[in-house]
Amino acid sequence: MTTMTEASVREFKMPDVGEGLTEAEILKWYVQPGDTVTDGQVVCEVETAKAAVELPIPYDGVVRELHFPEGTTVDVGTAIIAVDVAGGTAAAAPAPVAEPQAPKEEPKAEGSGRQPVLVGYGVAASSTKRRPRKGAPPQEAPAAAQALQSELNGHGPAVVDPAVETPRPLAKPPVRKLAKDLGVDLATVTPTGPDGIITREDVHAAAAPPAPAAEPEPQVVPAAAPAAAPAPVATYDTARETRVPVKGVRKATAAAMVGSAFTAPHVTEFVTVDVTRTMKLVEELKEDKEFAGLRVNPLLLISKALLVAIKRNPDINASWDEANQEIVRKHYVNLGIAAATPRGLIVPNIKDAHTKTLPQLAEALGELVSTAREGKTSPAAMQGGTVTITNVGVFGVDTGTPILNPGESAILAVGAIKLQPWVHKGKVKPRQVTTLALSFDHRLVDGELGSKVLADVAAILEQPKRLITWA
Repeated sequence: MTTMTEASVREFKMPDVGEGLTEAEILKWYVQPGDTVTDGQVVCEVETAKAAVELPIPYDGVVRELHFPEGTTVDVGTAIIAVDVAGGTAAAAPAPVAEPQAPKEEPKAEGSGRQPVLVGYGVAASSTKRRPRKGAPPQEAPAAAQALQSELNGHGPAVVDPAVETPRPLAKPPVRKLAKDLGVDLATVTPTGPDGIITREDVHAAAAPPAPAAEPEPQVVPAAAPAAAPAPVATYDTARETRVPVKGVRKATAAAMVGSAFTAPHVTEFVTVDVTRTMKLVEELKEDKEFAGLRVNPLLLISKALLVAIKRNPDINASWDEANQEIVRKHYVNLGIAAATPRGLIVPNIKDAHTKTLPQLAEALGELVSTAREGKTSPAAMQGGTVTITNVGVFGVDTGTPILNPGESAILAVGAIKLQPWVHKGKVKPRQVTTLALSFDHRLVDGELGSKVLADVAAILEQPKRLITWA
């Protein structure tokens, strides 16, 4: 068996698979310790706050250990798998997930004043100093200025103790004798005489016994309050309730919707429209050879109608830059399509949808829906959207008041298309009818602009030939 060395082991870290992501959950491992891997081989699937993503290993080798089990949420930049790139075999019967080990202590760098550690510089090493012996004299004992002052005042020289820097207290010989007789240490006496000289009164004051302290008034000690009973541990009936941790796509969606709802002032307008002619056109396009193999449905024509309405009212395609206090008008349309998946609601978008022909748009919509259903939508596909469509009609709902996708100024909700009585050419007839709802950010979209966009979409769906004359 080949022996592995630490130098041959490479640690693959959790990458940032989408802009700004900080963590991801390991959904499934495709390899186990002992397996041989090659550069580009997918080793695991992770779920970010945006989508499920497969991670390829960037080098050849043999899997040494998996640092985390499936279901663990790991921060970006944390090592998740160790691979022996020297080609050695894995250690005998390694555990699938290694327990965290304490970092090894590295040797102190020569000539360095710090001890190397894994993070930062560690603790600074103090220089070696000899502690001075107790009672040892200092290096210098400067003469006391008060000795000179005493001589100048005619009190005789003050004697300076050579072992200390502080001179002896200033006092005349009779005062010193008095202090000695009364047992008073002159160093503890506060002088009141001229030039800091201790007087007889100072010595007597120091010798007098301290005044008795006033007897404190009795304090009423309140009875100790009874200890609060510990809060009961919250429990629930597992047979009647199921609790699901909020994480991944659901967690990100919740945070985004709360942020959008309480940041952008939403306005929603509604219009009910006869889409009978649009439904007939859908059936005709399904038979058209140019659309063979493509997904053709009402959403295709609704998407094209919205793109034409944006072309006629380009100011709707914008965003609000709070930091710079600017309105950012986009000269491109990345059309978002809200998709319900087992992991939650996601909104991938079709890049540069405004440049696509109707067949190209049909192809892009088909790929977007299929990828979302498979759970393979990439984070890049969900970034940079400008305007969104949410089709609640597939659930039989008439309409709704959609919340803006963060960073966008408008979102169109499409209700169920139903056969309803409708006045057509002066007579009540059964017609295919739906209700559209447009929510927009009232900071940059006023009522006139929002109304024009919604009216244009409705007019195109009522008379789809406008797709040709208005495009």
